[in-house]
Amino acid sequence: MDKNIITVTTPLLPDLDEYYQMLREIWDRKWVTNNGEFHQRFEAALCEYLKVPYISLFTNGTLPLITALQALNISGEVITTPYSFVATTHSLWWNGIKPVFVDIDPATGGIDPERIESAITPKTTAIMPVHVYGKPCRTREIQDIADKYGLKVIYDAAHAFGIEVDGKSILNEGDMSTLSFHGTKVFGTTEGGALVMHDEKMKQRIDYLKNFGFAGETEVVAPGINGKMDELRAAIGLLNLRQVDAAIEARHQVAIRYREALRPVEGIDFWDDMPGVRHNYGYFPIFVDAEKFGMTRDELFNKLREQGILARRYFYPLISDFSTYRGLPSATRENLPNATRLADSVICLPIHHELTDADQQCILNVILKK
Repeated sequence: MDKNIITVTTPLLPDLDEYYQMLREIWDRKWVTNNGEFHQRFEAALCEYLKVPYISLFTNGTLPLITALQALNISGEVITTPYSFVATTHSLWWNGIKPVFVDIDPATGGIDPERIESAITPKTTAIMPVHVYGKPCRTREIQDIADKYGLKVIYDAAHAFGIEVDGKSILNEGDMSTLSFHGTKVFGTTEGGALVMHDEKMKQRIDYLKNFGFAGETEVVAPGINGKMDELRAAIGLLNLRQVDAAIEARHQVAIRYREALRPVEGIDFWDDMPGVRHNYGYFPIFVDAEKFGMTRDELFNKLREQGILARRYFYPLISDFSTYRGLPSATRENLPNATRLADSVICLPIHHELTDADQQCILNVILKK
């Protein structure tokens, strides 16, 4: 990577010497996967850090979504958001489920509970919201609707590592929550993910499903897949847990600087922290009002790129705009005005634990037109 390039994020990596010591243990044990020592320790450590009762590790962040739908026997139609990474909706498609898009709350980017009830049909079996950028959805309202209609709720919490509301983990909401440990996330294991559930019986079912359905050496109880996390990545996860709080605080300081600099800028909007929420500062989206700012979102995006600043338009286009989904009745832009507006105006600025003061100033100079 060109040293003059400023990336939108950078992976959280452990100290090489410490990782080498853990690799030596793996080499000595010769147990590299299949619920090894580090895998077991990592699951336990995550439960403690994230304040959740049960967690199952996966090899990436998409398989937990697919597996959760299988474990809860979801079929028919699922109400979800178009404003997310495509894996959210792909997980439905891979399970033969029809996604039904509803609009988002422009204050959070998450699914708007006020739009859910009108989208429910006799075929609806679940709701799949997303804590976009780690901003908590309106979980109480979503759960009330789910309870009223007998629906399951699976949260795509790929962005929500460590997020708490009034001291309680957001990952305990709904029937299950999924996590991504991709290298672009606040907390990562290069690739990886996890599924959070509420009881030991469901934990056992998930563990069966992610290991081909094996319940013993000679017994298969379900048509499972191979979704297991290996020992090498579990070791990275254990080491990264030691430094993730410092990384989050470094991101927090970047967010503070961005907000102070950009608050006076007409035509540039952003979200402040939510009261009572412990944020992880995984993303810093800004929204460009072309008329007020004097430049379109794409003009600013291209100007940043010209300066070697690899900002990203998360999430543009909407999932509902992709060819796989645009033919769905719920995929029209008329049905999704808030999601369309955010998608057409968003730029996520670089934010990570290694972003220097000079890098931050370079980014701000472009936006401030200096």
